Amino acid sequence: MNTLRKWLIEKRGNQSQETIAKKVCISRGAYANIELGKRNPSVQVAKRIADELEFNWTIFFDNDCFEMTQKSNTA
Repeated sequence: MNTLRKWLIEKRGNQSQETIAKKVCISRGAYANIELGKRNPSVQVAKRIADELEFNWTIFFDNDCFEMTQKSNTA
């Protein structure tokens, strides 16, 4: 995994990680790890982040599947 989620950083815009984390009831560190790709959110957390930043929550999981497929095709 460990792939920076640039799209999520762009969605957050000029709001701080701390602000979004508080709004979705997780720690700033947990949110930072999700952005850094070190951690996947649970479905519930993915939905809360997506609701806050206005995108489809499934992108967290679709994106990972796509990246894993791409890596396995080149290996």
